[in-house]
Amino acid sequence: MAKKSKIVKNEQRRALVARYATRRAELKVICATSSSPELRSAARRELARQPRDASPVRLRHRDAVDGRPRGYLRKFGLSRVRVRQLVHDGLAPGVRKASW
Repeated sequence: MAKKSKIVKNEQRRALVARYATRRAELKVICATSSSPELRSAARRELARQPRDASPVRLRHRDAVDGRPRGYLRKFGLSRVRVRQLVHDGLAPGVRKASW
């Protein structure tokens, strides 16, 4: 079980990323396609002025149930530990533990 503060902080980051997503995308396009060096450098400066947590790379995938940060499986939105437990209990539809 992850600390509640880490889970809450990650949710705050998720909200901040969503708020700045369109503006960041616009600035990234300007940086990549602009032929004017002045315009490109102005876009880079504005990107640098945005909050650090507005970058999507700072988000952390966490288990939806207990917030575990490691061993995250995107298909389920859970950690490997939780998926294994659900499969053993027969609560994950369409998934069976391999046995041979």
